Amino acid sequence: MSLTMERVYDTATFIFDPLHEFWESDQTQRRVGGLLVIVFLLALAAIELNRHALLPASLAQHAPTSHFAAVGLAFSLVLILEVVSFIFTLPCSITKSVGKQFEILALILLRSTFKELVHFPEPITLQGHMDSLLRIISDGSGALAIFLILGLYYALQRKNRKELKDPVLRYKFVASKKIVALVILGVFIAMGCRDLLGILRHHPPTDFFAAFYTVLIFSDILIVLISQRHLPAFRAVFRNSGFALATLLIRIALTAPPYYNSAIGVGAALFAICLSLVYDRFYARPLD
Repeated sequence: MSLTMERVYDTATFIFDPLHEFWESDQTQRRVGGLLVIVFLLALAAIELNRHALLPASLAQHAPTSHFAAVGLAFSLVLILEVVSFIFTLPCSITKSVGKQFEILALILLRSTFKELVHFPEPITLQGHMDSLLRIISDGSGALAIFLILGLYYALQRKNRKELKDPVLRYKFVASKKIVALVILGVFIAMGCRDLLGILRHHPPTDFFAAFYTVLIFSDILIVLISQRHLPAFRAVFRNSGFALATLLIRIALTAPPYYNSAIGVGAALFAICLSLVYDRFYARPLD
């Protein structure tokens, strides 16, 4: 059994590491950034054509007429890239992966502000759109607050802190999380293909990020259980479970109504920073 698990760990590492290196490479990031620019410009062009009734009828009935819809599309694509980057941070420290999830939440709140612009006329006027303005202020303020709290959160993290001194146990622990990351990456791709197929078939759009965060709740709990095997001490289990609770609050924030979503997101970020502060102050020391 031990030999079989060693092979599983080695295989996961063999698959994960090249994918991670490819995604994080400067060349890949430049190409992806260029693709985002092209998609944004094409979306603006398509919307302009639709406003002048120059698109085929089959496309025109499904295409937006507000240029601000292209902004929402651009931010959705940025979020997709951030989610992929988050998946590749799963094998890193739990504190880093949790921080990445709050980064995504902040971007989702920012995207919500731009999605509200679709309700405004061109050029923008506030008359009759005060509710949208208040939602923009609420989501924008929530995103800014989370951005500030994240700065404090990252400042509290100790650099190069290794809770497992045994290199063999550390390798197995990280390899186990790489297996989880590969499974989550597969689920992410499958959900993306499903939603893309639904769009092509003109099905009602779904909230992809809220659905994916539901999957992340289970992956967080799975990582907690994996951590229990390698880090069975109460303090480690409590910290990891607490971070899983923070990500659960993120999921609730994504489905909460306006104003509550920002409050819950900020509360989750404050919870994470307090948990990190208490752990580092009273409990942080290497485990044998």
